[in-house]
Amino acid sequence: THLHAQLAQLSANLADTDNLVRMTSVQAESMRGLGSWHGGLFMAASKVLGEEAINREQGGQQR
Repeated sequence: THLHAQLAQLSANLADTDNLVRMTSVQAESMRGLGSWHGGLFMAASKVLGEEAINREQGGQQR
C-alpha cells in the first residue's frame, strides 16, 4: 500500500539522518581539537613576536 511505502521511505530517511548526526558529532569533536591546536599556535606566535619586539626595543636603547 501507499502508507507502507511512505513508512519505508520515512524509515530510510531517519536512518540517513541518524548517520549524518553521528558524522556531525565526530566532525564537531575534530573541530574542537583543531580549535585547540590553532589556539596553541596563536599563543606561541604571540610569545615569539612579543619577545622579538622586546629584543628590538632593547637593541635600540643600547645604541
